[in-house]
Amino acid sequence: MDIAILSVGLSVHSTRRIVEEAQNAGHYIELIDHTKCSVKLGEGKPQIYLGEDNVTDEFDAIIPRIGAKVTRHGAAIVKQFEMNDVFSTARSLGITRARNKVRTLQIMARKGIPIPQTLFSINPDNIEEQIKLLGGPPVIIKLQEGTHGLGVILAETKKSAKSIIDTLYKMDTSILLQQYIEEAEGEDIRLIVVGNKVVASMKRKSELDEFRSNVHRGADTEAIKPTSKELYIALNATKYLGLGVAGVDLIRSKKGPLLLEVNASPGLKGIEAATNVNVAKHIIQFVERNALRKRK
Repeated sequence: MDIAILSVGLSVHSTRRIVEEAQNAGHYIELIDHTKCSVKLGEGKPQIYLGEDNVTDEFDAIIPRIGAKVTRHGAAIVKQFEMNDVFSTARSLGITRARNKVRTLQIMARKGIPIPQTLFSINPDNIEEQIKLLGGPPVIIKLQEGTHGLGVILAETKKSAKSIIDTLYKMDTSILLQQYIEEAEGEDIRLIVVGNKVVASMKRKSELDEFRSNVHRGADTEAIKPTSKELYIALNATKYLGLGVAGVDLIRSKKGPLLLEVNASPGLKGIEAATNVNVAKHIIQFVERNALRKRK
């Protein structure tokens, strides 16, 4: 097959791993920098250009790896490939939904997927009431489109929470507030979904004095066997967002597992190292199963 991976460069570890596995399977795979792509609309069939090169009909499948800063443009490029009947491992709508934490949690709440108590507002005049609705401090303050643990703040007192929230509201920064799950003790779990299967799972524990358990923040990792409830949440959350490949983050609470967020371009380095699972190979096999069927 001819596959395009939409990414900014091979210096990105996860991109490089997927390229390696595609080549190992005998496929032609080309890096397409989506930030340098254009779409031409008008007379005839819409055309996708990489610089001056027309790549509209060059590929059987695409694997989007869209960064947070260019989500809107990247999703638009993915959408045009979809409209030209090219298989994608992530739907454009799924990419934009997953990038926005509030939109993700709204969909999950509607579908009955358990989530932490969450509140979002833009009203700076009743911050104390907002904190009270979540059971009081400590509370988690999150940027709606943050990644890798960036833009996630633990406010331990009412005073600090009010100060941070007020500042962010007045800066027109989109945030959400969440209940702090004390019993999680700085741990969460990441499950990688490929197609209709969870292929790898790990627990992440934050370093001392750091409540965020992202690998990018230096968290310790270990492979785990997820519970049936955790598998159910991960598989259905991915399906509800319209993603073929996703990283699903859960937290274990007294009430059971709760969904934190879904990542449409999950990193592979940490989870492949922790689990010894070749996640990149699973992604290529997913493309083979679906894109080949589309070409028949």
